[in-house]
Amino acid sequence: MAIKSRPSDVAVVGPARPLYGAPCQCLADFFREEFQKHHQCLEAHREYYSEIAIEQAEAALGRILQQMEDLCRREDACEVVGQLLRQFESVTRLSAFSDPQTFH
Repeated sequence: MAIKSRPSDVAVVGPARPLYGAPCQCLADFFREEFQKHHQCLEAHREYYSEIAIEQAEAALGRILQQMEDLCRREDACEVVGQLLRQFESVTRLSAFSDPQTFH
């Protein structure tokens, strides 16, 4: 069995590979909701972050949400978006504030 290599940078590079045509709207909605939770966490704990950190995080969130449909068309959408969510998790620590019973 071959080992898959994963890029260490999560920048979305390269052409999207369609998965049976149009992206799954349910998947895009789910991911969008997860990123919005991170944004709400940033807002709730804004006093603990510098203004520049908030601006950068909000800019990144905006770019991701704008590109969500394209991201979901990728063959590796779950992996790429998962990496992006983990990066936001490392900043917001959202899971530490969440009730474990409410995870999807």
